[in-house]
Amino acid sequence: MDLQEAAEVFTGVRPRLFGIAYRMLGSAAEAEDLVQDVWLRWQGTDRDAVVNPAAFLATTTTRLAINALQSARVRRETYIGPWLPEPVDTSADPYLGAERGEALAFAALILMEKLTPNERAAYVLREAFDYPYGQIADILQSTEPAVRQLVSRARKHVTGERRTPVSTEAQKELLTTFVAAARSGDMAALERLFAVDVVSLSDGNGAKQVSRRPVTGVGKLANMFHVISGWFWEGVDVRYVEANGQASAVLLRDGRVSAVLAVTASADGIDQLLWMMNPEKLTAI
Repeated sequence: MDLQEAAEVFTGVRPRLFGIAYRMLGSAAEAEDLVQDVWLRWQGTDRDAVVNPAAFLATTTTRLAINALQSARVRRETYIGPWLPEPVDTSADPYLGAERGEALAFAALILMEKLTPNERAAYVLREAFDYPYGQIADILQSTEPAVRQLVSRARKHVTGERRTPVSTEAQKELLTTFVAAARSGDMAALERLFAVDVVSLSDGNGAKQVSRRPVTGVGKLANMFHVISGWFWEGVDVRYVEANGQASAVLLRDGRVSAVLAVTASADGIDQLLWMMNPEKLTAI
């Protein structure tokens, strides 16, 4: 296999490799770097000895992602405030969620942070890409029964801690209604939108005027958004995009993205407000 053919093979599977890496790391920038590393390794591989290039590249990506995730978690120990996934515009990159949308939503990525690297890899490969258990075992250098246990534990954790989400249409309506209520500072309207245990998480990594702690409770949040409505939304334009497969609000100041807001909700109302405000995480939007 010459280099041109190798490039064509790699290009054909690259979207899947990025999809695996992003779901493993929760960072588009880190996923791009990892996929580039896979390409460099592919160039230096004895490709004539590779029976299944797609499987080889997926294996390389997964194993590198496991190592990268372990390093990322060490770095996140010094992160200032809540850590949230880096949003990706799935309307601009529809392939990211085209095969299966699982393990892509913000809520799932947040819950997957509690999994071991191997549990996360097994869950992503099975739930998002429908890999057979035997192939996942080969990738993780494990056994099929062990992989089934990994997937089962991960699935129970991710689905067990999540409430049944509302429909896509309802989620977008709750998001747009929240933005309108927050801009006006209407406390009564805000309180009607929230579930009893609603929490607001802001990821700014120490940025000025970004909360470094979760804020919880209907009354506390309604009051907070009422108080900041006079200045926070001044000069802000809001555009709605599909990020991570769900409706999200992009907040722009002077034409530049200053934040991405997403909500998760159940029949009880909005239970999570997720504010991505770290400038380094907004380049993919």
